[in-house]
Amino acid sequence: MDIHFYQKLKLTIKFNFMKNNLFLFLAFLFSTTFAQNHVHQVLILNEGFYSYDSLVTVGSYDPVSEVYNTVVEIDSSRFATDLIIDSTFFYVAADNKILKYDLNSYELIAQVAIEGVRKLAIHDNNLFISRGDLDPLTYEPIKYNSYVQVYDKSDLTFISELDTINGPKVSTESLIVNEDFVYVGINNGFEYLNYEGIVGVIDANSLNYISEFDLGDNGKNPDNMILYDNNLYTVNIKNFDGSSISQINLETGTVVTKNISGVTVGCGTSCLRSGKIIYQLDGDSLLFQWDPTLVGEDNSSEIGLFDKFYHLAEDKTNNKFYASSTDYTSFGKIHIYDENYNLESTFTTEISPGTIVFDVRQSVSLKELVNTNFTIESPYIYDLLGRAYGINDDRPAGLYIVNGKKVYLSE
Repeated sequence: MDIHFYQKLKLTIKFNFMKNNLFLFLAFLFSTTFAQNHVHQVLILNEGFYSYDSLVTVGSYDPVSEVYNTVVEIDSSRFATDLIIDSTFFYVAADNKILKYDLNSYELIAQVAIEGVRKLAIHDNNLFISRGDLDPLTYEPIKYNSYVQVYDKSDLTFISELDTINGPKVSTESLIVNEDFVYVGINNGFEYLNYEGIVGVIDANSLNYISEFDLGDNGKNPDNMILYDNNLYTVNIKNFDGSSISQINLETGTVVTKNISGVTVGCGTSCLRSGKIIYQLDGDSLLFQWDPTLVGEDNSSEIGLFDKFYHLAEDKTNNKFYASSTDYTSFGKIHIYDENYNLESTFTTEISPGTIVFDVRQSVSLKELVNTNFTIESPYIYDLLGRAYGINDDRPAGLYIVNGKKVYLSE
C-alpha cells in the first residue's frame, strides 16, 4: 500500500466523523431500501477418494463468472463430513479435526484435533459437533465417552461435552439449531443392523441434555434433518432396506413417521426446496419430492430422471438447485438447475463433492442511492488497492471502503 491510500483513508474517516448523522441515515437506507442479497460464492467440500487415501479440498465457485477454484487443501484426513459458514468464517469437519478459515482470504485461523467428528452447528459463541466412526480394522463402531461436544467458535478451544450418561449413548449425526435449542440426530449409524431412531434436545444456553424424541420402529437411522414451519423432519434410511420421513411438531412434541420407499434414500441425497423435501433413492436416477404439509399421506411424486446424485442443495437467493455427482474415485461435478429443474450449467470439482454451502451477502446499489434527495461529496469510495471512485464511475461489483467501512457494492 502506498502512503496516498492511508492519506485518503484518513480523510475518509474525518469525513465520516463530520457527517456522522448522514452516515447513520445512509446505513439505514443500505440495510433496508437498497440492500439486496446475492450469492458471493458457493463453497464445495470435496471428500476425496472412496478408499479414504486422498486429499480433502474446499472449492469456491463464482456464480457470476462461472469460475471454480480450489481454495483449501486439507491433508492427513481420510475424508470430510461437513462445512458451515458463520459470519466471515467457515468451518470444516474433516475426519480427525475441525478447521476454521477466513471466508475471504481462505486463511487457516484455527484447528483442533478430534476423532470422529461428523456434523457442525453454531449457537452464539458455541460450536456443537456430533461424533461417530468405524474402526477400519475390525469394522466395529468406535466407542467414545461423548458423542456431542462443544467448542468455542472463536479459537476452537474445548468448552464442554455431553457424556454417555447425561447425553446420547451412541453415535450421532445431523445437528440443527432452532432458537435456544440444538437438535441432534442419534442413529448409531456405525453399528450394522442395530440402528437407533432418536432426536435429542440440548439446551443451547445451559448445555444440558433435556429430552428426546423417539421416531419409532420405522424411523431408524436418521441421516438428514430439516427444519420447516416449526416442524423438524428427519429423512431415515432404516436398515438400508427402505426409507421414511419423520415429522416432529416442535410445539406439541407429536411425532409422525411415514414410509416413503422400500429402497434406501442415498446418504446426504435430500434437501428442502420451495417447501418440499427433495430426495433421490440410493443408486437410482429418479428425483422425488415429498410435501411436508401432507405428512399423514404417502404423497411422494417423481420430478424426473437425472444423474445419480451425491449431495443436494438449494440456492434460495436465486431459486437454483445444485446437485453433485461422482464415482468416488476419479471425478466430481456440480450440476445447476433452474426453478423447473432444467439444467443450466455443469462444472468440474475434485473427487466426491459433498456439502454445498452458499455464501450469501448483502449488496447495495449506489445508482439507486443517487436517486434520493441526498448529495454526497465525491470521491468517497475506495477499492481495496486505494483507488478512488465517484458515484457514477464505472467499477466492477465487489468489496469497497465506503465512509471508512467495508461494503459489498453491486454495479
